[in-house]
Amino acid sequence: MIDSSMSTWFALIIASMFAASAVAHLLGPRFILKAYERWHFPPKFHRVIGIVELLAAAFLAEPITRIWGVALAGLVVFVAVVTLLNNRQYAWSLPGILVLAALVPASVSGLI
Repeated sequence: MIDSSMSTWFALIIASMFAASAVAHLLGPRFILKAYERWHFPPKFHRVIGIVELLAAAFLAEPITRIWGVALAGLVVFVAVVTLLNNRQYAWSLPGILVLAALVPASVSGLI
């Protein structure tokens, strides 16, 4: 069984990863803009993703809303992994799959 303090740490680490990614998406450096263009997403879509990731990070950081954060983060990561696999970027999809696996113990911490 996973210790509740360990699962809380998982949630906080994932929340900080989502917050950092949200800041990167909201700032929109050139490599992110080119990636979204290459994947045929609409212009400025990176800002939508940034806001959703920031919301997921905020939900993950608070124990009461953590399960909603896990659901939102899981949706964002799932869509990202599917997009990467669709564009044959298999190696880049592996970290996303690992984050999906790390969301499982993070979801437990909100229930305890």
